[in-house]
Amino acid sequence: MDSERILENRTVLVDGERIVRIGPADEVEVRTGATVIEGRGGYLLPGLGEMHAHVPPGGDDAEEVLFLYLSQGITTARGMLGQPGHLDLRNRLARGEVLGPRLYTSGPSINGNSIPSPDSARRAVRHQKEAGYDFLKIHPGLTREAYDALVETAREVGISWAGHVPADVGLDRALEARQASVDHLDQYTEAIVAEGTDVTTSFFFGANLAGYVEDPKIGEVAERTAEAGVWNVPTQSLIENVLLPDDPDEMAARPEMRYMSPETVATWVERKRATLENELYSAELARRFVEVRRQLIKALSDAGAPLLLGSDAPQIFQVPGFSILHELRLMVASGLTPYEALRAGTYNVALYFGALDEFGTVEEGKVADLVLVEANPFDDVANVARQAGVMVRGRWVPAGEIARRLEAIAASHGN
Repeated sequence: MDSERILENRTVLVDGERIVRIGPADEVEVRTGATVIEGRGGYLLPGLGEMHAHVPPGGDDAEEVLFLYLSQGITTARGMLGQPGHLDLRNRLARGEVLGPRLYTSGPSINGNSIPSPDSARRAVRHQKEAGYDFLKIHPGLTREAYDALVETAREVGISWAGHVPADVGLDRALEARQASVDHLDQYTEAIVAEGTDVTTSFFFGANLAGYVEDPKIGEVAERTAEAGVWNVPTQSLIENVLLPDDPDEMAARPEMRYMSPETVATWVERKRATLENELYSAELARRFVEVRRQLIKALSDAGAPLLLGSDAPQIFQVPGFSILHELRLMVASGLTPYEALRAGTYNVALYFGALDEFGTVEEGKVADLVLVEANPFDDVANVARQAGVMVRGRWVPAGEIARRLEAIAASHGN
């Protein structure tokens, strides 16, 4: 995944957590007693990233969600609503005590209620840095003054901030401040509507404003994003699940819903119905909004603005792991090539974390976070779902074991 290429007929040797040798199959010697995973006819790619993940506080629920991520090839997750228990969970995952992806975790939500003033912003930044969180998670509601204080203090103590763009802050300021990532393309719609458009009543990331978008502004804002070097995590599958006028009962019948509790799925059905019945909702505008966002994703990619793969699971009809496979398909539907979509979930994830020497590509010396699939994902990105198994930190989890564990999860929910 360092470029759009396929190395054919290779043997990959793993010792412990690391890839130690990659070479032509007829030249690499495999020692007696080694575990041999037959990959003939398959394609080996780096493990995927879920860059807008949510993890339960702990216990069996957390371990179940983490395995669901892993079951679909996710070996790195960025937890976007952290709490103290996640610090220990992060370490247990790293030690292999819990089967799941490596975890980068934010601290607790920074929003207009939790951080009402510049002074409280400064205190929160210092506290979360000292506690050991990897980054700060921004939610809506922050005032411009509190955001500016957060930015100043975060730079001072050396911690990044990511997530939403509060309305009082706006996209221009977030780009100027070089927010680490903007998630959900938050505030992008407001930035590309015609001058004079009233953006004070914004429904679900500006969906009700889609009719006022000026297409030339899409390319302009993409160029500004590229110049700022700000990453984007579009979570397009979430947007389309929520907004498109699909029957919620049919959505609840999707195969992967077996791995969620019936109560959770019922809640999602009601939330979907509530969205479709909202007075600001219009099916026509929803379709236009989806198209605008797809144009934005393509424009950001074309401009060189860095993209990351993320889906906001588990949220409305976003089953952990499975939603990333939907997200890959929607990135391609937005105009990216399969390689570009996959790069957003592999190489770019490691680049974002400054960890390209550790993971993100299949190379000697790197951590063995790998996915073996049965057909070429460059031909069709949906082939990523045809997995023969996943390797996480050198531990091989074959498709049969994954299937058994998934059945156990379904059975635990009475499905």
